[in-house]
Amino acid sequence: MKFNAKEWLERVERDFEEAWLSSREVLEERPINKRYPLIGYPYGEEHPLFRTIFELRRAYLNLGFKEVVNPIIVEDVHVRKQFGKEALAVLDRCFYLATLPRPDVGLSKEKIEKIERIVGRRMGEEEIRNLKDVFHSFKKGKIDGDDLSYEVAKALNVDDATALRILDDVFPEFKELKPVPTNLTLRSHMTTGWFITLSELADKLPLPIRLFSIDRCFRREQGEDATRLYSYFSASCVVVDEDVSVDDGKAIAEALLRQFGFVRFKFRPDEKRSKYYIPGTQTEVFAFHPKLVGSNTKYSDGWIEIATFGIYSPTALSQYGIEYPVLNLGLGVERLAMVLYGHSDVREMVYPQFHGKIELSDFDIARALKIRDVPKTAVGMKIANAIIETADRYANERSPCEFLAWKGELYGRNVEVYVVEREEGTKLCGPAYANEIVVYGGSVYGIPRNEKWKDFFENGVSTGIRYIDSFAYFAASSIERGVAEGRDVEVRVRVVEGLGDVNLELQENVRRFIASKGGKIDVRGPMFVTVVAKIIQR
Repeated sequence: MKFNAKEWLERVERDFEEAWLSSREVLEERPINKRYPLIGYPYGEEHPLFRTIFELRRAYLNLGFKEVVNPIIVEDVHVRKQFGKEALAVLDRCFYLATLPRPDVGLSKEKIEKIERIVGRRMGEEEIRNLKDVFHSFKKGKIDGDDLSYEVAKALNVDDATALRILDDVFPEFKELKPVPTNLTLRSHMTTGWFITLSELADKLPLPIRLFSIDRCFRREQGEDATRLYSYFSASCVVVDEDVSVDDGKAIAEALLRQFGFVRFKFRPDEKRSKYYIPGTQTEVFAFHPKLVGSNTKYSDGWIEIATFGIYSPTALSQYGIEYPVLNLGLGVERLAMVLYGHSDVREMVYPQFHGKIELSDFDIARALKIRDVPKTAVGMKIANAIIETADRYANERSPCEFLAWKGELYGRNVEVYVVEREEGTKLCGPAYANEIVVYGGSVYGIPRNEKWKDFFENGVSTGIRYIDSFAYFAASSIERGVAEGRDVEVRVRVVEGLGDVNLELQENVRRFIASKGGKIDVRGPMFVTVVAKIIQR
């Protein structure tokens, strides 16, 4: 069930262990129709980035390349070996990794007394020895941090919550730990991983060797913007062969990109001239895609720089004992996905939950509307349908009037259900009784099916629920409860002012979306329907 985050934060501040143990409260007993296997999940929605990755994998496989996984965490020495004098500039863009040191944890008399106050008893010699062994094993790396509280609980024969409290209250050294930097970096270029991989494979596999890898790279940019992210996907390949050349790069680029709808290509020398490439081989690939023509991007002429390739220099390859020329081609998956799916801002495409705009269609809104109370028995459903049929048949009859809708047995009692109107000079049902719930242009309306509202029904999404339909379910549900308790029931709705008046509810998130877009929920009208159920004594 929904919970109040502010209240839970306060509970956590007061007593974390108590709050954690009480968190079962949010898992209230689910109604029978909300339990497996009665519930299921429909097909989901793909992220455009990972859809593009899937298509790139298939495209490389179509060209006869074998997929590999390159190391993602590498020592900075590899960057120095590969980039030579450029290494400092490259390392400046790398994320270095740090780790938390494992402290020496002592058990002083004062700490033992604090633990005893928490557990409410004196500790035995064996417990103290067991606890010391736990901390010693943790220091030596034999126990992981996520197992520490469990091992403390086991050593002291207490529950996990008590162990967490002991670690938090008695051992401040765990709170005071500060990360210590290492010489490990997150891979900033796929090239870094290729040299390590090829050092193992280049002299073992038959030539030509064709490999590809699609994986994350991490780069410490000055900041994220519409074209750059701290983490991005590189779709990279290598070809190892004795006579590999720039022409191979052109052929691979064309064969790969034609599978994504690019139709023309241009190649020009890359001015950046990375030192791990042979001079004159680093090449930019420009490709023409019809989807870009007329777009509101800088590529509106249809041309985009989409890939780069080059041939690794012996100055870098020799550092790894590789004696064959290696062609490397790579492209940014995000840039390709932006072309294919019409995005102009990489942040909005990759992280729509942060930078994009949440959009709900009229179908989405309609599906979020639910009937609140429904009958729980087959007889109750028959009563609801009978109320609807009676209202439709006699809606315009002059009042006062009363029409028998259903009679039969419910919960072992004889029951008669009527649709009535006691006031004089009106009709059995008010004019809005058959208004239908329709979602149109991001708003929810309760409207009649007539010429005035024709466009709403033709171009909006009708839920197929009328006021009388959802009200009848509520009436039948109320009758079930009343008859079960041995009492007569009268249910009446007069003027409808909102969804709740006709037994409907809308998810709160969807309500907020409608309000944020300037939409409205306009469910109103004079309904004036009364349903009476009488228990007939035999």
